[in-house]
Amino acid sequence: MSFYDVCIVGAGVVGMNIARELAKYELKVCVLERCDDVSCGCSKANSGIVHGGYSDEPGTLKAELCVKGNRMYRQLEEELHFGYRETGSMVLAFRDEDVEKLHKIEAKGQKNGVGGLSIIDGDRAREIEPYLSKDVKAALYCKNAGVTSPYEFVIALAENAVENGVELRLNSEVTAIEKTNDGFKVTAANAETVTARYVINSAGVYSDKVSAMLGIDDYKITPRRGQYVLLEKEQSYLAQSVIFQVPTELGKGILVTTTYHGNLLVGPNAEEIDDKEDVGTDAKTLEHIVQTARLSVPDFDMKKAITSFAGNRPISNCKDWVIEESRVPGFINLIGIDSPGLTSSPAIAVMVKGILVQAGLSLVNKANFNPLRKAIIRKKDAAFKGDINATDPNEHIICRCEQVTEAEIIDALHRGIAVKSIDAIKRRTRAGQGKCQGAFCGSRVRKLIADELNITQEEVTQRGPGSSILPERAKRGEFIKL
Repeated sequence: MSFYDVCIVGAGVVGMNIARELAKYELKVCVLERCDDVSCGCSKANSGIVHGGYSDEPGTLKAELCVKGNRMYRQLEEELHFGYRETGSMVLAFRDEDVEKLHKIEAKGQKNGVGGLSIIDGDRAREIEPYLSKDVKAALYCKNAGVTSPYEFVIALAENAVENGVELRLNSEVTAIEKTNDGFKVTAANAETVTARYVINSAGVYSDKVSAMLGIDDYKITPRRGQYVLLEKEQSYLAQSVIFQVPTELGKGILVTTTYHGNLLVGPNAEEIDDKEDVGTDAKTLEHIVQTARLSVPDFDMKKAITSFAGNRPISNCKDWVIEESRVPGFINLIGIDSPGLTSSPAIAVMVKGILVQAGLSLVNKANFNPLRKAIIRKKDAAFKGDINATDPNEHIICRCEQVTEAEIIDALHRGIAVKSIDAIKRRTRAGQGKCQGAFCGSRVRKLIADELNITQEEVTQRGPGSSILPERAKRGEFIKL
């Protein structure tokens, strides 16, 4: 049985921000994750938006931490190189009553301390975004919003945390937590047991289940599924900023944006479901998303759609996020961290550190903490001479669509996190993210993983234990007609 100062349950964007923050100190920290990789829950399947902070009710944790988190991204990108850029965002008004709503949203933003806010008319909005609908009357413009690659952010945090001494234990679903005289005994499904002075519950859609393990059953998490459509990079000219419509009670609504890597993205809807593992998509919902997105940007070409996906947000029965030491001393609960959780996650980590100090944890700075992490993806310039038959790993192309080299994939396999699935490599290198969705490179990636790790190709799965070893294909037929 291993002993730790802090045990973190969940390796999503919140859990790994906390782990990396605590890695700055002389502490023994572990992270237990139920999946075979980090960022396999709602952290990987979301819009990737770094929100400005104008949508949340003033005085809430959401409002406070969104603004603080937004301001931390530039430095984090300089240190970790995961992919972030400031693009600005717009909230569009199509009717006079929508314009009134824009003024209310602007007032919220000003109370929350959001900078770079202004209401502009439709003509000015179309100067910034020429492909907006002619029906746009006005827009709330926020300079400080941006886009990031959410799963690459989590991977970067995890790699840096591990390099600085954090122990990451994958395939370790927590099944029981017991309070002891010295702290907690935490048991995982693989019969692994750890003890820790403090436990942090950052289990996302399962945070209510983890809390209940200590008799704290005050919370209920309802998954709110959001479906998306991803289009080819050649459609990215249609949107340079993040384009929202006036939000509804269920969320920020259908958006149109260019992802960090240059694909056009539309979605999500918001549907409350029962199954926390249900991340399926359906043609009827995708059609609704597409038609709603066309109100903002009419002319994207659905023949250029390459895939659809969905993610579940953890909606709790509380009005605001719960981030606190629970009534069980030393057990820190993070409940219902939905949007803007990605934006807020660095600030949440700082807040949790403060809660731990108040609970009695002593912090001593780690003299050799290294805040830097090198990027995996290498930007290719005009001089790059890649070829699928090259012998040099730096020029040997494995994925044609995204120009991913053998050297990048080998690098990704040796970053301190033991992964061996095709999807894990896709998240790290973008091999399989392009037009053909892995139809060309899937078998090549599998062989390279097997050869590099000295395992059989049958041991290389698509997305972890129990998944098919067959490469997935783009399912264009489901929504090509839209």
